[in-house]
Amino acid sequence: QVPERLYSNKKLAALLIPLALDQLLNSFMGTIDTLVVSNLGSAAISAVSLVDSINILIVQAFFALASGGTVVCSHYLGCKSKDHAKEAARQLVFVTLMLSLIIGAICLVFNQQILNLIFGKVEKDVMAGAKQYFFYSVLSYPFIALYNDGACILRAQNNSKFPMQISIVSNFLNAFLDVIFVWVFHWGVAGSAIATAGSRFFSMSIVLWKLRNPSLEIPFRNYFSIRPNWREIKKILNIGIPSGIENSMFQFGKLAIQSTVSLMGTAAIAAQGMTNVIENLNGILGLMTVVGETLGAGRKEEAVYYIKKLCIIAEITLAVSCLIFYLLVRPITYFGGMEPESAKLCIYMVTWISIVKPLIWIMAFIPAYGLRAAGDVKFSMTVSVLCMWFCRVSLVIFLARAYHMGPMAVWIGMFVDWGVRNIIFTIRFRSRKWLNHEVI
Repeated sequence: QVPERLYSNKKLAALLIPLALDQLLNSFMGTIDTLVVSNLGSAAISAVSLVDSINILIVQAFFALASGGTVVCSHYLGCKSKDHAKEAARQLVFVTLMLSLIIGAICLVFNQQILNLIFGKVEKDVMAGAKQYFFYSVLSYPFIALYNDGACILRAQNNSKFPMQISIVSNFLNAFLDVIFVWVFHWGVAGSAIATAGSRFFSMSIVLWKLRNPSLEIPFRNYFSIRPNWREIKKILNIGIPSGIENSMFQFGKLAIQSTVSLMGTAAIAAQGMTNVIENLNGILGLMTVVGETLGAGRKEEAVYYIKKLCIIAEITLAVSCLIFYLLVRPITYFGGMEPESAKLCIYMVTWISIVKPLIWIMAFIPAYGLRAAGDVKFSMTVSVLCMWFCRVSLVIFLARAYHMGPMAVWIGMFVDWGVRNIIFTIRFRSRKWLNHEVI
């Protein structure tokens, strides 16, 4: 007799639909910032765009650590070891908080030097805005890190609905504060960053409050009693560090590309910044909790089944979202008050993304999340880093500087990167070698 699957269609939908909406809403927070600031002119959009590329680099590193914690907690819950899952959650929060404070302190002290190192010489008003936006953004790093931890701990317990509800409220709060600080108080890009920091603090506070509930499988209380448990920290870092290197190199490559774009002038920076925002709205359907718990229970074939199923769901979702954002790009650039030259570039790039992304993106990224949840993180990291530097960064710099192609060079490099990843991860997934790893 075939055993009942761990995740019925109803349970899968209850986990993944709120998770997809949560990711969409998290991206939307950046969209609100950019739209509100866009009325201040291309220099303001450019300042926010440049700094956001640094912010995303840092946030992705925190998210990778949180994902490592999710995988470890899910494996423990799959093999019914709740005490170990609780301890893993506590160690995750301890490590992430320490790292976020250290990174935040470095970014505050070396604000000007970091911006000069990455972006070199940009126009004076762009750099002035970037310095302000970066300073206030850095203050929210611990809030983002702890929110990610809390949300991932809840998702490991199959509760993705509550983080989604937090994101809804947080987005309304961010939009309200953005309008007040930027349009009413006239605080400029600094006002936008303060609004985002305030909404991040709200999200962190609510998710940590929720985790105090003793009826949860993994409650989180007695913060000051946490002491380093290097055995559990090592398990989290075994997943988190390769994922963090992968995500950070991915974003660092984007920074290298952004440095090239920053030489193209303010209109090109603004167009690329708005295109990134719209493209990021398509989001990712995560499956680490599902695969982690399934493998923790020793059900390998079921893990394969879920990855295939989620690839199909993600393909349909992606195709629909690309169509929606293709239809929305003109109203967004118009009501965002973008200058005609920037708007035209943005529309052109979004059109190409809407055509290419549904064809090759899913197999380039979704199976990799399943591989990481199974502990096959080094392969995923190696492929991603090599593809980033050889297919994307080198090609973009060559096309932009040798052929003067403008910001569209960024997306040609991106498409080549996606295509190569698609082929490699499809072969790896079909080989099933990724099922031979152990997490706990």
